[in-house]
Amino acid sequence: MAKRKQGINLVQRPIRKYAPVFILPTFLAFLIGFVWPFIQGIYLSFCNFNTPKDAEWVGLSNYAKVFKDAGFAHAFWNTAAFAVVSIILINVLAFFIAYALTQKMRGANIFRTVFFMPNLIGGVVLGYIWSMIFDGILKNYGTYLTANGTYGFWGLVILVAWQQIGYMMIIYIAGLQALSEDMLEAARMDGANGRQTLFQVIIPNVMPSITTCTFLTLTNSFKMFDQNMALTGGLPSIMQDGAKINVTELLALNIYSTYNINKNWHGVAQAKAVIFFILVAVLAIAQQAATRRKEVEQ
Repeated sequence: MAKRKQGINLVQRPIRKYAPVFILPTFLAFLIGFVWPFIQGIYLSFCNFNTPKDAEWVGLSNYAKVFKDAGFAHAFWNTAAFAVVSIILINVLAFFIAYALTQKMRGANIFRTVFFMPNLIGGVVLGYIWSMIFDGILKNYGTYLTANGTYGFWGLVILVAWQQIGYMMIIYIAGLQALSEDMLEAARMDGANGRQTLFQVIIPNVMPSITTCTFLTLTNSFKMFDQNMALTGGLPSIMQDGAKINVTELLALNIYSTYNINKNWHGVAQAKAVIFFILVAVLAIAQQAATRRKEVEQ
């Protein structure tokens, strides 16, 4: 036993000694590529600027403009609705597809590959492809995708579901395959039918997978930008209380659009980005806490 501990110490000693040499470059890259730009971004949210070098401090005026912006409020509620629908649709479909593909069916691996493939396609490409598909279908009814906010909203839901279901499916398959056969056999021996086994045994025991997939779909829904820009570009537009509102615009695209109005709005766009970060962080932490609490209870 003593020799074994001595051998472990001989291995760990050089690791502890040289660990900083390997960690330092990554840590410096993290500071330069994330921490410093993040701090600078917070500072710029309190400034008017064209470039960071000519930033002029204006205090909270940028944040005041954000909360008076009807377009930002609309984008927030639009994003919230989109996130709720996407989270439910993607996770329910991904789970039941995963459940079906773990039931010893023929060609399961082929189906897994096919379902996963849309995740490999870039968001902009997907947006343009689905735009042509939707417009081709709606043309038969004398309309087009960006003519109606409802069409655009559900078009985005269909696009993101088609793209992400396969990815979430893989996570659910990993969770389902980790279930103990003895536990499932015990449930069958106790007289549990298929529905009872699914809802009282399987789902509670794949809560870690549900936590991960819910987190990913939540953050992906709030951060969606390229698909939104390529599919609808926020259109159609309407006038509301003298302000222009892009009906299908989500939060990330609203921030981008605000930045491109003119240089006097760069600080406002940065303030929106800070609020956006806080919002996503709070929601993600709350979701993780809620679902992980269920993991502990099981």
